[in-house]
Amino acid sequence: MSLTAFLNGPVLLDSGFRAGKAVLVEEGRIAAVAAESDVPVAARRIDLEGAMLVPGFIDVQVNGGGGALFNDAPTVETIATIGAAHRRFGTTGFLPTLISDDLSVMHEAIRAVDAAIEAGVPGVLGIHIEGPYLNSRRKGIHDSSKIRELDDEGFETLTGLRNGLTLVTLAPERTTPAMIRRLVEAGVIVSAGHTNGRYADIRAALDAGLAGFTHLFNAMSPLTSREPGAVGAALEDEASWCGLIVDGRHIDPVTMRLALRCKPVERFMLVTDAMPSVGMAEKSFMLQGQPIHVENGVCVNADGTLAGSDLDMALAVRNAIAMLDVSPEAALRMASTHAADFLRLGDRLGRVAPGAFADFAVLDSEFNVTETWIRGTSGQELMIRI
Repeated sequence: MSLTAFLNGPVLLDSGFRAGKAVLVEEGRIAAVAAESDVPVAARRIDLEGAMLVPGFIDVQVNGGGGALFNDAPTVETIATIGAAHRRFGTTGFLPTLISDDLSVMHEAIRAVDAAIEAGVPGVLGIHIEGPYLNSRRKGIHDSSKIRELDDEGFETLTGLRNGLTLVTLAPERTTPAMIRRLVEAGVIVSAGHTNGRYADIRAALDAGLAGFTHLFNAMSPLTSREPGAVGAALEDEASWCGLIVDGRHIDPVTMRLALRCKPVERFMLVTDAMPSVGMAEKSFMLQGQPIHVENGVCVNADGTLAGSDLDMALAVRNAIAMLDVSPEAALRMASTHAADFLRLGDRLGRVAPGAFADFAVLDSEFNVTETWIRGTSGQELMIRI
């Protein structure tokens, strides 16, 4: 394989943006980061023309995009459609997300992700199963008829993926620390969400291996004067990760800024919770029999209940810069590095560093995405091949 050099633009390294650097890519991985003057003469050169080269975005909560909804059709084709829609906005790694549904649909979704990874669908890293092991009091848009207890059959389902990672969102108070520990020991990443648990419930889950919190603040017991709830447990625990939907509607910016003062910014990641409307002119769709439409940038049902978002990751980054008082570097890492670390993939994803996969987003001065690369292949090259 030939050597490709990305140069003539600031590169986001672990130390921050650096000019005058060339990123050398070979066989889909970063071979080196060198001075532009040290690029071998024989290397193929990609001129960034002053644009920023940053780690590709990683989204751990993607319900849909490009007109497709994973629950509606849990197939390889749906996963590919969702991935292509979000790639336009810088997402080079994602977890197709299945909200609460029947076990038969869960099995279909897991088989589809296995097949998608085997087929080499760009960007798919595994699956996020959000429910049905939730608390109906904090169900949000989830169908209460699908919510169920986590038993041995459910455990076997949740641990059925052969390829990639499995992230599970559950309500800790609806299961036991022993079951959470059992899932973690089987390799599942467990996150708390749609939970009405008390602080003690969440703390026990954290001690059992709970890794994070799905869309922090949304659909979970709040921090109050006498009961810290799930939010209090999340903000107190410095080791766990928290996903944030930064669209200005799911969470007030003041609330998010306060959260960032409670624990290291490295433990926060941007998520979209995206629905089929992302990347589409049509801004309405059906979700498990309910009509959903986009209203002021968010997806709602007829009663005004939030039903995911119309957010893409590039907009989430711009919003984070504008709303959270964080630097562009920090916002970009919240969209890439932190999610990779949460998924235990930080040695190969979410960074521009030797040995990592060549998954990049190219951004203009306004943080709009102009190109993406996955394993050293650009989105434009992929379209030509197809």
